[in-house]
Amino acid sequence: MPLLQPDRFFARVTSIDVRHDLLSAGLSCVLLDIDNTVRSRESGEVPRDVREWLAKARNAGVSFCLLSNNWHSDVHGFAEGLDLPILAKACKPLPFGYAAAMRKIGAAREDTVVVGDQLLTDVLGAHLVGLKAFLVVPLAEVDLKHTLMLRGLERGLMGSREPEPAPAPAPAAFAKEDGA
Repeated sequence: MPLLQPDRFFARVTSIDVRHDLLSAGLSCVLLDIDNTVRSRESGEVPRDVREWLAKARNAGVSFCLLSNNWHSDVHGFAEGLDLPILAKACKPLPFGYAAAMRKIGAAREDTVVVGDQLLTDVLGAHLVGLKAFLVVPLAEVDLKHTLMLRGLERGLMGSREPEPAPAPAPAAFAKEDGA
């Protein structure tokens, strides 16, 4: 896989099927970006479906560590609110943040995936350290000025690639049986 091409590309973090895309693929540890991946830059909120997806994944045995370049103190409170470990000031795409986040949750390279909304930080950094990378469409078009400038380059690198759609919801009877 080329350094700047994600292993998978999803419409939203909640489009990642916990059982099929993570656990069945041997991925039980997720290094998860914050801004515009799980928290909207526009509203500052975590959408309800994202909170529900995180709970479902954790209940299924997935371990998470938030991995963010954010330097503001609010990210630690944010992580506490989600009851997730965090590595802030990660300096993505440099490798040391990824390694430190993996150590925090006892993750091995082969069972870890990075999930984020940027090719030039999340995907590049993951591939530099030999991790799988899932790219998601940003939650909002609002972002930092330098990130917005890089979005055009990212669109060019992705070409005509479209995100995978969200899986169809399971019928209610199956969802109850599955416990998911």
